[in-house]
Amino acid sequence: MLPLEKNQAIDTLEYSAEVLKAIAQPTRLRIIELLRDGEHCVCEIFPAIGHEQSNTSRHLQTMLKSGILNQRKDGLKIYYSLRHPEVLEIVQLAGLIAAHEATERAARFAK
Repeated sequence: MLPLEKNQAIDTLEYSAEVLKAIAQPTRLRIIELLRDGEHCVCEIFPAIGHEQSNTSRHLQTMLKSGILNQRKDGLKIYYSLRHPEVLEIVQLAGLIAAHEATERAARFAK
């Protein structure tokens, strides 16, 4: 693999930070987990995660702008899907880190 030029490295780091910011919110993580099973309409997403449609749409737009979601319109319905399934790996790794931290903190507390 060729080394990245300085500007390419900065752009990659900045975009990586944007992706992480776009998923670093509990509601967005719930949406990502729902989309794990495939494409869903907004009309299915907001009741499934327990939020109002306007709030859900705002979160979907944030993730769409970051490039991690696809959007498709079919008549009046808008469907979303994961554009990059690798996002699921990021979420899984974050969950593993959180579980390890919780275990370590509980062990320290028990002493």
